[in-house]
Order: sequence, then C-alpha cells, then structure tokens
Amino acid sequence: MQLLDTLHRWTGGLIGLVLALMGLTGTILLYEHLWIGLPGTGDPLRGDLPTVAATTEKLMAMPHAQGIIYADERFGLNQLRLGKEAGAYASQSGEVVTRWASQWERPELWIFDFHHHLFAGDSGEWVIGIAGLAGIFFVVTGAILWWRTRKTFQLRLWPKRMSRPSIVWHHRDIGIVAAPLLLISVVTGTMMIFRPFALGVVAPFGPMAETAKALDPPKYKGGPLADKPDYTAMLTEARRRFPDGEFRILSLPRKPGDPISLRMKQPAEWLPNGRTTIAFDAATGEVLAARDALALPSGAQAFNMAFPIHASKVGGWTWRILLTLSGLAMTMLGSFAVWTFWFKRPKPAKRIAKKAVLATS
Repeated sequence: MQLLDTLHRWTGGLIGLVLALMGLTGTILLYEHLWIGLPGTGDPLRGDLPTVAATTEKLMAMPHAQGIIYADERFGLNQLRLGKEAGAYASQSGEVVTRWASQWERPELWIFDFHHHLFAGDSGEWVIGIAGLAGIFFVVTGAILWWRTRKTFQLRLWPKRMSRPSIVWHHRDIGIVAAPLLLISVVTGTMMIFRPFALGVVAPFGPMAETAKALDPPKYKGGPLADKPDYTAMLTEARRRFPDGEFRILSLPRKPGDPISLRMKQPAEWLPNGRTTIAFDAATGEVLAARDALALPSGAQAFNMAFPIHASKVGGWTWRILLTLSGLAMTMLGSFAVWTFWFKRPKPAKRIAKKAVLATS
C-alpha cells in the first residue's frame, strides 16, 4: 500500500498540471456555443435542401474555400475553412459574419487546439494521451487508497485550511465523490487519442479486428478537382440516399485524386457531426462510395459514442452540468496535487515519522 501511495503522489505531482488544464479548458468548451456571442449564433436551424445548397454554392465560391462545417441546432452559424488556420463564420443564408487569418483571433479555436493538441500537433496529442492513461491510474489508485480512510470521510467543496494535511484530506474525499465522472471523462478522452486503447474499451461490443476495419475505411480515388464542382447535385444525391440525414461537414480533397467528402448525421446517431459519409469524385461529382453509420459494426458504433459523451453533445443540461462538475474537480484536484507535491512537501523529519507510523499500522 505504501508503494501504491508513492506512485499515486508522483503521478499527481508530474501529471497533475496537465490534467488540471485539460479539466479547465474542457469545461470552458462545454459552453462555447453560448459565449462566442456573434450575430446569428442563436438562429434556428434551416436544414432544407434548397437553403443549404444555395448557401454552399455561395460560400464555396469564395477564394481559398476548403470546406464547411454546417450550422446545427446548438450553433446557428456555418464555419468556413479558408486555409491552414484561416476561416470565417457565415449565416445560414451565406452572409459572412466574421473572418480570421489565424486561430489566435478566435478564442474558441485556440482553446480547442490547446485542449486537443497542447499547441503541439501530434506530439501534443501523445502527451495528452499519456496524461489520460495516468489519469485513469490516478482515479483507480486514489479510490483504493481512500478505502482505508473511509471512516474519516467529510464532503467539503474547499479545504478547511490551506495546510498540507487539510488539502490532502480534501483531495482524498472530493476525489472519491468525483471518481465516477472523472473516470468517464478520462476514458472517453483517451479513447479518441489512442486507438488501441479505444479498441480495448469497445471490445465487449464486437471483434476488435472488425471494429478497427470499420474505423479505418478504404480510401477512394477519383479525378482532379473540377473548376466548378456541382455542390447542389451532390447535396441532392446525398439527401436522396439519406432522406432524414442532416448535412454536417463538406470537405474538398486534401491532395489530387482524393474525393470530395460529405458527412451527414442521421437522427439515431449520437456523434454531432455524424459518421454517415458519401465520397464524390472531385472531377465529375459521381458517388464513389457511401457509408451508413447505422450499418457499422456495433464496436464502431460504440466508439462513435465516446466523443458525444466526453463533450456533452448528448444528455442535455443534466449531463453538461455533471461534466462541468467533473471538469472543475479535475482542475482542483490536479492543481492541489502539484502544489502539495512540489511546494507543500513535509520536512524530512515529518516524512520519517510518517513512514514509521505506516510501518506499524
């Protein structure tokens, strides 16, 4: 048990700050649709084919347009991608509301980048993924260590005093209360970064090989991008194939030969941007392939539920409030873990006395 206690403290001391920042930024992002504050963010969704097609033709005719994230019921503006970091928000009728040349001009974009990449791309994702695995270890070992002191449990939102014993006591008891929500947050977050971990989590829902194949669909090749793609015809064909589907993301090819991709969300899908995908030949607009997300193997469908749960895209205000409490708890637990480990460590004499007590207990 002493070894477990040592590992738990060192995990908190080394990874606590990253977890705290993930908790804080994640909590802020839960409410981004409310604080962006641009005209049109609260507009009702107009998902009819004529409106979406006309807006798509208008926006994609803009210089350097690369794709659109369409408005939804929560956020009433379309987001247009115009380059590596450039973009714009536009109304559902195609009127540009604001533009930016860099993500640093939009707080929701750089906060998202930090939360997902630590401003470091793939390397940052690895750091976050490792922190997520450490967070799981942190929650599990914390629950084990709490059990031996369960009779002294006291629920406090804040430490009684800012002394090390009071902070440790508070950390232990508030941690056990938040443990179920923290475990859901770190597991679903880590699933989106480490595919082998995700496959292990969803293994009870279906064979791992089948799930992995479904999550990595084959790539389709077509001709070079036409000068004026017929987006209206593509959207019309997509609506014919999936009459109840909501248009979510339109993406132009990243390199020659890649198709134009359209993602749709069917009513039964949890993922806010859906996984129902149609690939169009960039030269002719003909359908190369279509994937119905509801026909995917059960393991892949279970994986697609991780992000909606993690980001509170399902469950309404009840789940959002619970995730808010989880994020704030992670922020507080991680911050205090770092502070007590590096700046409030007991003096050598006290550490020796504590070891003696543990040895006789």
